Amino acid sequence: MKFTLSWLKDHLETEASLDQISEALTDLGLEVEEVIDPAQSLGAFRIARVIEALPHPDADRLRLCRVETWPNGPDGASEEVQVVCGAPNARTGMRGVFAPVGTHVPGTGVDLKPGVIRGQASNGMLCSERELMLSDAHDGIIDLPEDALLGARFIDYAGLNDPVIDIAITPNRPDALGVRGIARDLAARGLGQLKPLEITPVVGSFPSPIGVTIAPELKQSGCPLFAGRVIRGVRNGPSPDWLQKRLRAIGLRPISALVDITNFFTFDLNRPLHVFDADKVEGDLRIHQAIGDEELLALDEKTYRLQAGHMVISDERGPESIAGIMGGEHSGCTEDTVNVFLESAYWDPITIAATGRSLKINSDARYRFERGVDPAFTLDGLELATRMVLDLCGGEVSEIVQDGAVPDTTRSYRFDPLRVRTLVGMDVPEATQRATLETLGFTLTGDQATPPSWRPDILGEADLVEEVARIASLTKLEGKPLPRPQEGVARAILTPLQVRERAARRTLASLGYNECVTYSFIDSASAQAFGGGSDAVQLENPISSEMTHMRPDLLPGLLQAAARNQARGTLDMALFEVGPVFAGGEPGEQSLQAAGILVGVSSPRDTFASRRLVDLYDAKSDAEAVLSSIGAPARAQIHRNLPSWFHPGRAGVISLGPKLPLAVFGELHPRLVKTYDLKGPVMAFSVLLENPPLPKSRKTTRQPLTISALQPVDRDFAFVLDAKVEALNVVNAAMGADKALIAGVQVFDEFTGPKAEAQFGEARKSLAISVRLQPVDKTLTDEDIESVSRKIVEKVTKATGGVLRG
Repeated sequence: MKFTLSWLKDHLETEASLDQISEALTDLGLEVEEVIDPAQSLGAFRIARVIEALPHPDADRLRLCRVETWPNGPDGASEEVQVVCGAPNARTGMRGVFAPVGTHVPGTGVDLKPGVIRGQASNGMLCSERELMLSDAHDGIIDLPEDALLGARFIDYAGLNDPVIDIAITPNRPDALGVRGIARDLAARGLGQLKPLEITPVVGSFPSPIGVTIAPELKQSGCPLFAGRVIRGVRNGPSPDWLQKRLRAIGLRPISALVDITNFFTFDLNRPLHVFDADKVEGDLRIHQAIGDEELLALDEKTYRLQAGHMVISDERGPESIAGIMGGEHSGCTEDTVNVFLESAYWDPITIAATGRSLKINSDARYRFERGVDPAFTLDGLELATRMVLDLCGGEVSEIVQDGAVPDTTRSYRFDPLRVRTLVGMDVPEATQRATLETLGFTLTGDQATPPSWRPDILGEADLVEEVARIASLTKLEGKPLPRPQEGVARAILTPLQVRERAARRTLASLGYNECVTYSFIDSASAQAFGGGSDAVQLENPISSEMTHMRPDLLPGLLQAAARNQARGTLDMALFEVGPVFAGGEPGEQSLQAAGILVGVSSPRDTFASRRLVDLYDAKSDAEAVLSSIGAPARAQIHRNLPSWFHPGRAGVISLGPKLPLAVFGELHPRLVKTYDLKGPVMAFSVLLENPPLPKSRKTTRQPLTISALQPVDRDFAFVLDAKVEALNVVNAAMGADKALIAGVQVFDEFTGPKAEAQFGEARKSLAISVRLQPVDKTLTDEDIESVSRKIVEKVTKATGGVLRG
């Protein structure tokens, strides 16, 4: 929303400076995005007189000008400088615009410096309009009348010293889309007085030859009120200079007096209007819903195909305007227009927004109507616009014709002055609160406050408090700590699952992974590839064809991120994400997961040839690190009941029993990797953060560290096993031989292949483990060690069918 300072002062009686107004607007919630102050760019340009203009001795097209500037010398006399000028209209005695040395010329982007041109000194510049960015004219320098005051700033003489303020309007403040609404806020802040708006009805001298009707189905929801009148005998020439300057200042192109008047009221009073050429309207105007497939050539010179339900204004010939959005080219006003129909209506915001969105039309009228204009100002706006048309274009007006009535927006809310303190924390006297609301247009009756018709955003008591606090300035709000409910150390507020989520995130980050945050929505093909894609998790209104289903796993998003990185040259990466996944559409079918992928090599190149491709053991190690950080049991099983997206022979499931999986790790299926256009094998893991059982003890302190003073004993065992027996089964069996004494079991050798089969038999292998015994209360004797050793052999033999290697 743009407006000039002088425009604002048409509604606000104020002595505040530009800086004070800008600061107040931002503080009021109308954030100032830009202030264009001509004094900063053109303030140095002043009116000067050419004392003498002589031909340049060494150039035919240049002239030496003795220029008299303003009387700023030490003795009060005028200063004289020499300027080399190439303008053909430079002459003795003329008055023009002079830029002294050091001035930045906006039209050329040059900072003026003393110079020598063809052997003659030149100090400053006599400027053309293009150099001041006033127009494209540069055939000659600016030629001013003889009464132009020597030494005066050119922007003051030409009326260009009018700063432009550009503010951002939030969707809940449609009243601020008019200059008067902005002035009202500033008056409530105390920066001046709001000038009264005088509305004098214009009495019509003849009945309107054009009638208006609203379709019955639209009077309640689409167009509650439509009014207009005919003005005949107008002269639609250029609008006056003051009006053209204001429109240009805010970025609008002046077109004609009639069109400029409607644009002026759109920005001045937030009252969009439309003018029809009455001689081109056949019969009466009616407001109705389009049947569908009608076409209309609009004022933006584009043809729009209307859909069924769009609101249009039609005459007997057909649609003449897209209601509340844009008029039609056929009935638009031209310089030959002499009879017009001026309309003012109130349109339903939702209907206007839906029509504008479907037709992809953006206009100033739509922007305001879809946010909500003042319905009670519909007829007043018509009267004011009629008066301006008569003043600028002349003519004779008819009586007003209308259909419908002003919708009743009256509502009231309880006004409690104490709510400002309890809700915002500010101490504002009750008298100040009442004065603030009344200045903003509220009507106060006892403890009830009635919002004005131009504030559709006021919908409750809290909004009244917000208005008081906003005008009082939230910068006065003092930060105070909340009182503690109890003394001492505060209790933990995170749930166990939140603690696990934080621990998993920190662990993966410490392992060198980069965190990704991807959408919870994925495409149907990806969802089906990871066991999802059912109708239960399909979105009813997806934002994209690639985001149609809730994700059943975190890996699709990570794979897509890896593919984008590889396409940009990053081949090696470690990515992770912690977030929810969805097995169905019910609340209980959502779970929390931590997933990661490894692509490429494990380390950068070095002189020790340690660079290698990542493998499933890297994924297994990282998954176990996450499980350890969230407190999962250290002893778990690994089985191969794998999801289909993992490699069937290079992956595993870490679980507590067959029905409680904790994590899945391994290499992803090559077919899946190819689908995502990834290069090289991809290792992945998914940790189910909710599945590990919570500890039975809920103490916040850690268990004391138990250290034995007795020396541990290590014993090695080698077993001959079937080649398909997994090493983990041997380790778990050995660990279960004596849980009190056995501190750890580690595999340190595996003998497989043809030589092993030749020695031990077909499909046989040898597996060697090291078992550490840690006594607690006494030193182990040989008998104790032998007893535990026998138990280990028995357990391994029973669990795996292996025998102790001789």
